[in-house]
Amino acid sequence: MTNPAMTNNVVNLAGQRRNTYDVDALRAEFPILSREVYGKPLVYLDNGASAQKPRAVIDAVRHAYEHEYANVHRGAHYLSGAATEAYEGVRDKIATFINAPSRDEIVFAKNVTEVINLVAYSWGVDNLHAGDEVLITEMEHHANIVPWQMLEQQKGIVLKVIPIADDGSFQLDAFEAQLSDRTKLVSVTHVSNVLGTVVPVKQVVEIAHGRGINVLLDGAQGIVHESVDVQDIGCDFYAFTGHKLYGPSGIGVLWARAEILEAMPPWIGGGDMIEKVSFSGTTFAEPPHRFEAGTPPIVQAIGLGVAVDYVSAIGMDLIAAHEHELLTYASSQMSEIEKLRFIGTAEGKAAIISFVMDDIHAYDVAAILDREGVAVRVGHHCAEPLMDRMGVEGTVRASFGLYNNHADVDALIAALHRVREKLG
Repeated sequence: MTNPAMTNNVVNLAGQRRNTYDVDALRAEFPILSREVYGKPLVYLDNGASAQKPRAVIDAVRHAYEHEYANVHRGAHYLSGAATEAYEGVRDKIATFINAPSRDEIVFAKNVTEVINLVAYSWGVDNLHAGDEVLITEMEHHANIVPWQMLEQQKGIVLKVIPIADDGSFQLDAFEAQLSDRTKLVSVTHVSNVLGTVVPVKQVVEIAHGRGINVLLDGAQGIVHESVDVQDIGCDFYAFTGHKLYGPSGIGVLWARAEILEAMPPWIGGGDMIEKVSFSGTTFAEPPHRFEAGTPPIVQAIGLGVAVDYVSAIGMDLIAAHEHELLTYASSQMSEIEKLRFIGTAEGKAAIISFVMDDIHAYDVAAILDREGVAVRVGHHCAEPLMDRMGVEGTVRASFGLYNNHADVDALIAALHRVREKLG
């Protein structure tokens, strides 16, 4: 059970904020945003890598450790019961948040990387055979490339890549052209972590299902920037992570259709994923516990539950509208900067801006921004094949969150002009 006063404070946000968006009030709830770096106010634009945490989440984590920490599920004492209630209650919150049919379809892991590996080495090992095809796109994160390459080496599956347009947009015709009778899985990002491209996932699922092909969506960025309804989308697997959704690190979520989970074998063996163990054999627990061997991320899950309460209380629609307005404002201002070139300009993209300054190395740009107090990400963003596709070694990435405002954009623009002053 979480701290009732803390939970009520989060829930009360719904009545206070619905149909309004007070970014200054929101910023005040993120303690780290009040600090300075190098004597300048922190401007945090690295949300695509990991978002900052509101006081409600920080307090929830502290409360769990101070007042109700114990291992979960089989403890015959008060603290274990309290921890189990809080931990398992998060499944219900997440099921509601993504409109999953059942709480038993929610599996906890460490992050999206572990989730995709879980699917690859549980579902994939049983359902993918030599010559079977897995389709990904040119804009995938390494987490949605490497596990399939490993299966390619181990089982002889074929990894096929859907090309994207020069502006970074997803092309349905190119996707359909890659499908064949051997295609068994489409595993694609929901929103590109580099380009901000929003994949038309409902159409992808409809086309794939029309051919009897399962679909996995990497929702690490998708669930942050828009509402997710897995039943409406119709996919078979959806993966996301807590730390980008204003929750703790060390917690990820797999949603999968119940009939798929029930047919999947365990991936990791050990405690808490069994019904009975003897030296002659083991019977395994039903999903979701079958996939959660060992002590789970107890406190991380509790913190994620409060993060879900937090963004739900604000309203994902309002967050998305706020971020889109910031994206429009920032794009307009940045387009005026000499020799600055956007990488990824797909229509309807999420609030992620990747760019290069053609005459200045990306790391030099980021270093000067940092000294101006502006935190951005630089490099290949765990998407090296995408960098090759776009013809760059790396980019600078500014990614916006629910607490960013026009002043943050103005600070970014001023810092970019400072880059020009220093480096020409």
